[in-house]
Amino acid sequence: MDFTLTEERSMLRDMLGRFLAESYEHAMRQKLLASGQSHSTETFASLAELGILGALFREEQGGFGGEGFDIAVVFEELGRVGSIEPILGNAVLAGHLLATLGQGAQDEMIGSVISGETVLAFAHAEAGSRFDLSHVQVKADIAAGGITLEGVKTHVINGGEAQVFVVSARESGEVWDEAGISLFLVPANTPGVSVEAHTNIDGTSGATVTLSDVQLQENQRLGKAGGSFAAIEAATVKAILAVSAEALGAMESAKALTVSYLKERKQFGIPIGKFQALQHRMADMLIEIEQARSAVVNLASALDKPHPIREREASATKNLIGRVGALVAEECIQMHGGIGMTGEYALSHFARRLTMIDHQFGDVDHHLERFIALKSA
Repeated sequence: MDFTLTEERSMLRDMLGRFLAESYEHAMRQKLLASGQSHSTETFASLAELGILGALFREEQGGFGGEGFDIAVVFEELGRVGSIEPILGNAVLAGHLLATLGQGAQDEMIGSVISGETVLAFAHAEAGSRFDLSHVQVKADIAAGGITLEGVKTHVINGGEAQVFVVSARESGEVWDEAGISLFLVPANTPGVSVEAHTNIDGTSGATVTLSDVQLQENQRLGKAGGSFAAIEAATVKAILAVSAEALGAMESAKALTVSYLKERKQFGIPIGKFQALQHRMADMLIEIEQARSAVVNLASALDKPHPIREREASATKNLIGRVGALVAEECIQMHGGIGMTGEYALSHFARRLTMIDHQFGDVDHHLERFIALKSA
């Protein structure tokens, strides 16, 4: 199989890379966070205008990409600069679910997501669910003329910026059952919806969403009643690919910062990069990063494969990315010394983001166990 990027994807990568290199700096991100802003609205609008959000949707959905390699190209470049813009939870997770299950008037919202006018968020995780996608306790009670949602969603990616939530709720079955889970479109200003935004350790935005006697209409349900688990699983695999590619970009930038530091920092009158022990550590790190790249490429090509293969590849990739990300963060910080974790230095952000990515959608231990179970099935 030929994994060479198409001309269109190469152009997308080069365009996005140039834009971010010119407009996105560590100091700007630090200033944004210090001022209490979750992201740069100007940068986000520019990314939408450049068509970056459209690259994450298929042509029949109103975009011009949406394949695995489109997602990987976009998120690797976002990872190189440590972007905190609301794209993952918005276009990849909630956007995929809307595009997959939306019908009629619901589909019209996709255009406003691609243009950047509407920001979505997927409210799914709950206290006690850990990484299990089928664990849903939020109840959807069906009564004459409407639906009532009750419960709490945690760790909602870019939930503080969202104007509309895609909320998972249980219409039937037990807490751990895959069957019985439905999805609903819930505007953030709906009575009974309370959003408590917070900033994660890596500067990205999250939120806890409380649903208290939230009244919905039947036309706010996405897809069939109780039949949303397969779509949630598919969206999560896309998100795993996105954060894995983002981690790859972050590793590349951390590596570049470290190589530059080893050339500049001197001891005994010579650059420390001349020391053989450090050269060996850098060589080992470079090999691990290339293995991570191969895993991302492999997963990008597996999105449309049969379910067992897709899920195995997702767990294999996420496990490897978590292990390599931890290695790169630790090695780069150790070779820098104390400066590596100071907030003023960009390496600190990449290290925190790599740590956060390991805990999104399942950490290394979870995916090792899951891969073994899937392989044995």
